[in-house]
This record gives sequence, structure tokens and C-alpha cells, in this order.
Amino acid sequence: MLYIPVENLDLIDRYIADSGSLPSLDKLGKGGFKTLKSKVKSKLFAIASDIVNLSAKRALQKGKTLSCDDVEFLKFLSDAGFEHTPDQLEAIKSIKEELKSGKIMDRLLSADVGFGKTEVAMSAMFIAISSGFQSMIIAPTTLLSAQHYKTLQERFKNWGIKVGKLDRYTTPKEKKAILESLKSGELKAVVGTHALLKAEFKDLALVVVDEEHKFGVKQKEAIKHLSLNTHMLSMSATPIPRSLNMALSQIKSFSEITTPPTQRIGVRTFVKEFDHKIIKEAIQRELRRAGQIFYIYNSIATIQAKADEIKELLPSLKISILHSKVPPAKIEEEMMKFEAKEYDMLISTTIIESGIHLPNVNTIIVDGAENFGIADLHQLRGRVGRGSKEGYCYLMVEDRDSLSPKAQKRLLALETHSELGSGAILAMYDLEIRGGGNLIGEAQSGHIKQIGYSLYLKMLEETIRELTGKNEDTPKSIEINLQVNAYLSDEVIYEDRLRLELYRRLSLAESLLEVYEIEDEIKDRFGSLDKVSKQYIELIIIKVLAKKLNISKISSYNERIFVEFYDREGRKIINSPSRDSDDILDTTLKYLKAL
Repeated sequence: MLYIPVENLDLIDRYIADSGSLPSLDKLGKGGFKTLKSKVKSKLFAIASDIVNLSAKRALQKGKTLSCDDVEFLKFLSDAGFEHTPDQLEAIKSIKEELKSGKIMDRLLSADVGFGKTEVAMSAMFIAISSGFQSMIIAPTTLLSAQHYKTLQERFKNWGIKVGKLDRYTTPKEKKAILESLKSGELKAVVGTHALLKAEFKDLALVVVDEEHKFGVKQKEAIKHLSLNTHMLSMSATPIPRSLNMALSQIKSFSEITTPPTQRIGVRTFVKEFDHKIIKEAIQRELRRAGQIFYIYNSIATIQAKADEIKELLPSLKISILHSKVPPAKIEEEMMKFEAKEYDMLISTTIIESGIHLPNVNTIIVDGAENFGIADLHQLRGRVGRGSKEGYCYLMVEDRDSLSPKAQKRLLALETHSELGSGAILAMYDLEIRGGGNLIGEAQSGHIKQIGYSLYLKMLEETIRELTGKNEDTPKSIEINLQVNAYLSDEVIYEDRLRLELYRRLSLAESLLEVYEIEDEIKDRFGSLDKVSKQYIELIIIKVLAKKLNISKISSYNERIFVEFYDREGRKIINSPSRDSDDILDTTLKYLKAL
């Protein structure tokens, strides 16, 4: 057994990999884990080199300088018809500055479902078009590309900007005309699926990629090739864990929208066993407030029978059925009718999963929810509650008791995290439940299984730092060995789990402000602190100050306190009035504050 002082709890990380896969344990004092880490590190060098090399190639090239008249741009923003959130404005400002800088932009824009990423992208496109260049949005599905096309047309119509659309709905005649006008430079804005990757542009300056993780390997390669000399903006609604953001932010610029649009309310989520009474009540409740309903049913073979079953419950209900075998033109026509409120309910497979914006649809029922992944369910839930009405999401399962542990975890995570902006929390749950393989690529899931996701990301970040020459800011460790009575008392914080969580947060604190904020929170939640808990807070303050002062070790023996520095020989000895805990802590603090 290895004991660790509670103030160094930050040295411990959770092991996260595929659920059910047990890590092989090493013996204490043996070098097995060290060898494994160095093996993984050499593999990480290959991955990180790829990322860094692509970034270096881009950095060497001069980017197109894009800028537009400030008054015009402000008019364009106010033309949106709604108040931009502070995060949106911050992202727009950063993008505007980067496009103007003459360097090639490669930015990741991460925001939860329905938080207004497209508005930020359109602002960037407006700047590119105002500078006389072409820009495009590429989306993974035809339905999402049609949605973007509609949004772009509405947003750009007052500015005389023509928008083209290229996907499988485009007729050969239209396709030919669009390709020609892109080549001649006449068409400035275009939206489409991967069909766009083969198009020739006269002067393309900006590529916006929506949900990049949903493209196949070949398409990703083509996008990578495009991105060598054009500005890139990648949008993602599946927020990436913070540590990976940090690793990538050495190379990509990064914007995050965490503030929800005004008037938006979280979607109330219920996990229920399939019951006709619940289905009927959910549909009737939505109809009573003049809304519409999505019903997700993922089996094309029996989707008609499902529609008939619902028709029996509510004979007057007007239903449309959509799935991938319905001809594209028919899908578009039915969606238009649904939008025009000719139908009350749309029964479909997951083709409506991403990006569709129908503010009048505020109830979604997912049949067989146990068969979906967390990200898919979060995306589907994001289709409702997009206006000012509260959304309802019903996750229907066959039998709650016979669900697999993974499915139970998934559904519980969704049910408990239904507030706006919970995508980041769910992304972390997803990693725990499914493992991190899909995030870095299949080839990496083996390494993650061996050393755990947390450590893998930490090592990837270090490797990227090393390769980009930014290694100097790796934090140095500090050893504190003061003979004092200091801990968070179980008389103040009764529950073990909460106490451990606070220990961990305090051990990770980087500044005095953070420590004081956590101390205030403890007082607020559990009442005033007793002596030992106060002394523990002082111990953490000593640790934070010592880190800033380049101290390697602080220890005490009787009333003598020893301080050792990284950049000085020998050690400093201070004398405390007595060997009592409060005297030793007080003397140490005074000495550090004086320094």
C-alpha cells in the first residue's frame, strides 16, 4: 500500500478506459509501469509529430488577409434579429482578428447543441466575402447541409450575397452551373456535403467544417489537404475534454461558447418504460400548446407499423414518415410541409439527428433509447426546446430492469444532466462508458486501455509541448512535510465522498484566490471551520505560495522549519516559537509572505 498526503491528492488520477476492461496492475517498486509509459510515449511522438508538422506547414505559409468595414460588419451583426451572447461576441472578435492577421487560421469552435455556432461561422464568411474571396460550409449530412443553406440564404439575402448548395439533392444541371460559377469566382458562398471537396474554386479563403468527427477517413484527408492554404473553422457540438483542448490549443486556436441563447430553457428529460399511456399523454400535452413532435424509431422495416400503432392511439394525428430509403426530393418536400405545420408528428430514423432547427417542435420521443450512444441522444435532445418554450425528451426503453449496465449509466447521465450546456459533462461520461478510442482514432484505443485516458491526454499534451518547444512551463513538484495536525474534519464535512472531492479541488488549486473561494464554499455549505480544517487550508496556502517561490521542499522537526529551493544551494532554517501546529504554520506563512 502506498500512502499519499492529502495535500498531494492531485497526483492521483482516475483510470478511464472502456467499461469492463480491467487494467493490469503493476507491483509497487517495480519498473513495469514506467516501461509501459515510455512505450506509449514513443507512439505519442508519432501522433504529435503529425499534428505539429501540419501546423508548421501552415505557419510557414502566408494567409489571405481578410477584413471588412467595421460599420458594415456591425450592421450585419445587428441584422441577426437577436442579441448575441457574450461568448458568441468573443468568438467573433477573435476570429475577426485572426483573419486580419495575415496568418492562416485553424480554429476549433466548440459549443453545445443550439448555442449559435452557425451565427459565428456566418460572421466569418461575411468577412471573407466582403474581402472579395469565396467561402464554404461543409456538413456531414444532406439534411444538415439543407438546413445551413436555408439559414445562409435568410442571413445573406439583405446583403445581395448569392448562396449555392451542392449535395445529392442538386440536379445535374444545377450542379454543373454551381461548379462553373465556383471556378469562375462568380459564386462567393456555397454550402454542401463532401461533394464540395471535388469542386474547383477561383479564390477560396475560408472553409467551415461542421461536425468534422462525422466525416470518413478519406473526406478528412481531403479536408486536411484543403486546409493547407485556406483559413479553417471547425465546429463541434460534442465538446472535447478540457485537457485535450489544452493539448490542441498549442496548435489550433480555440473558441468555446458556454452561454446559452437568451430565452432558452433546459430540456426536461425522462427515462420511461414503453407505455402507450405515456406516449399518448406526451403527444397530447404538446398538441395542447400548439406544438409538434419528433418520434425517433430506428428500424426502417417496421416504421410503418409503428406509425399505425400511434394512429390507433390518436386517430386524428397527422403523421409523416421519413428514413434514408425515402427519395431525397421527397424528404425535402416532407420536411417543408412539417415546417409549415401541415403535420403534427414526424416519425423518423436518426436522419434528423444533427443541426435541424425547428423551433415549433418541442417534444421528442426516442423509442428504444437503450440502443443509442450518449452523444447521439444528446444531439437528438438538442432538436427540441430551441425556441422560448420548454422542451420535453422521453427516452423510452423496453424493460428498465433488463438494461445492460452501460445503457443504465448512459440513460442516468442524460436524465440527471438535462440543463443547458451539459454537453461537456456528458462528453466525459461518454469517455468513461465507451472509452476514449473514437476521440483520438481507433489505433490509439489500445494505449488508452493500458494507461488510462487521463494520463494519455496528459502525456499527449506534454509531447506536443516538447515538440513545439514550450516545455519550460511544466510545473515542478513540491514536497511539504510539516509536522502539524491539519485535515478536513469529518465533524465539519460528514460525507466521505464530498470530503475527498474538496481535498482534490484544494490540491489542484493554482492560486490563493481559488483556495479562498473553496474555503468560502465550505463555510457556506457546512458552517464555520474547526481548528484542524482551518490549519489544512493554511497548509494548502503554503503549498501555493511555495510553488510560486520555486521552493522544492518545506519540512519541520520540533520547532525548526527547513526550506529548500530549486535554484539555491543549502537550506534556510527558521525557528518557530513552539512546536504547536498553529505556531509552525503561522511562522512558515509569515516567512513565505515576506519573500
